[in-house]
Amino acid sequence: MRIPNVDLFDPRSSMDSDFSPGAPDSDFGFAFNDSNFSDRVLRIEIMPNLPDSKSDGDGCSSIADWACNRKRRREDIRKDTAADVLLQGEEQILHCNMPDTEDGVAYENQDEEPEAMIEESPSDVDFNLNEHGDEAIHGNDSSWSLDCSTLIRVKTLHISSPILAAKSPFFYKLFSNGMRESEQRNVTLRIHASEEAALMELLNFMYSNTLSTTTPTALLDVLMAADKFEVASCMRYCSRLLRNLPMTCESALLYLDLPSSVLMADAVLPLTDAAKQFLAGRYKDITKFQEEVLSLPLAGIEAVLSSDDLQIASEDAVYDFVLKWARAHYPKLEERREILGSRLGRLIRFPFMTCRKLKKVLTCNDFDPELVSKVVLESLFFKAETPYRQRALAAEEANSSYRRFVERSYKYRPVKVVEFELPRQQCVVYLDLKREECAHLFPAGRVYSQAFHLGGQGFFLSAHCNMDQQNSFHCFGLFLGMQEKGSATFAVDYEFAARVKPTEEYVSKYKGNYTFTGGKAVGYRNLFGMPWTAFMADDSLYFINGILHLRAELTIRQ
Repeated sequence: MRIPNVDLFDPRSSMDSDFSPGAPDSDFGFAFNDSNFSDRVLRIEIMPNLPDSKSDGDGCSSIADWACNRKRRREDIRKDTAADVLLQGEEQILHCNMPDTEDGVAYENQDEEPEAMIEESPSDVDFNLNEHGDEAIHGNDSSWSLDCSTLIRVKTLHISSPILAAKSPFFYKLFSNGMRESEQRNVTLRIHASEEAALMELLNFMYSNTLSTTTPTALLDVLMAADKFEVASCMRYCSRLLRNLPMTCESALLYLDLPSSVLMADAVLPLTDAAKQFLAGRYKDITKFQEEVLSLPLAGIEAVLSSDDLQIASEDAVYDFVLKWARAHYPKLEERREILGSRLGRLIRFPFMTCRKLKKVLTCNDFDPELVSKVVLESLFFKAETPYRQRALAAEEANSSYRRFVERSYKYRPVKVVEFELPRQQCVVYLDLKREECAHLFPAGRVYSQAFHLGGQGFFLSAHCNMDQQNSFHCFGLFLGMQEKGSATFAVDYEFAARVKPTEEYVSKYKGNYTFTGGKAVGYRNLFGMPWTAFMADDSLYFINGILHLRAELTIRQ
């Protein structure tokens, strides 16, 4: 007979397979705390919380309140402690990660069977803890007692060890460690009062594959308990419910700030991925929300900067923003270098920065000198690669966390520039536009290139969809502009060209000359001498594998 409730530590087998949580054939809820279907008795010793601490969800009306409570608890409670297995007559330590609490799991050898769900007063207990309540005091004999003042109450309930062991490695080890005590009927679990509600929900879930609680704060408490007792299927279930709730900036940041043991669990990855996507979408236009983004914690800024769809002028601007954030959050140089080298530096896509900016990177004191030498050299080699090789490098990183060779959706399109000093100052600029980018220009849009320099002056290209003044139809235009900088004037000869099928060679489309002053632009309104519809047609001569290849040649006249 198939028992679908048993997942044997594989969360996907029960949560993502051919049956849904709570289905009749997977619900063993009828056996929960029923002596007729149980082989053990679980004794839950509920100890007082540490001073000034309470349940994360206790009294919290919002995710923000839960986070504040959790932050206070983190300051008071040691992280990642081990659970103690307290044995009658001898001690066996079972280590497991405990994010924020110190609990004990104890075996008892009692002859009498407790009644289901009995709440006992501390005076009924036969154990003893020290005055801090976190260590067992063992004697040489086989009996030891508990200081009554260290317990709030005791609950006992009937459990099925096969069901619990099948859902949790924690309980599997507890019931099958091969020692005499693992065969005893009574088991004691020691928790703090702040964990009681979450533990009861967790135990019920292990039988029924469902939870009665639906509030975000309560689900987070259960998620923490499920991580603590290694119930991956419950972690996945909580993660799914939380992911289906409306996301806010506060909740997204909280999900990314959960303990490392929770964040590393496969069951929680969909939740953290959703949080990252929410933040990346919320702050897609980083300049529009600059102050908000500057105030984000590390996990938040990482989520924003990891996005390919970041709306920002160029990767130069990303670099400047990262430095601004790092200097604000890590004023000490040593700490700033560490966080830039180990975390944020990987999110800057140096190969798409301009060469002028890369020169400044080499002299930036915020980065480790060895690191910047490496990334700048890597970037220059990438720029020198053929387009085919660049696309291959980008494809290799398509599914990686750090996509340094993947181009973002920059507001200013990257260009390739070849500069000449002799026999005269000259540069050749290559601008590639995707068919989709050109389509988005209709009916009156424009796209700008990143700045490039000639003779110490900044220039840019801009592609337009505009009206042909003579024929009154939309067409593709290309313009050359000079950035505003002082009152200098430059006399420039320029030529525009484009690759054309079938030869795929560059063909000159327009030549001219112009004396530039700051902020001026010159070009040709109908570069290809055809309507927009013909330019964008499927059989257009100017799109090669979906790419429009443009070239501008500039020469400063003596």
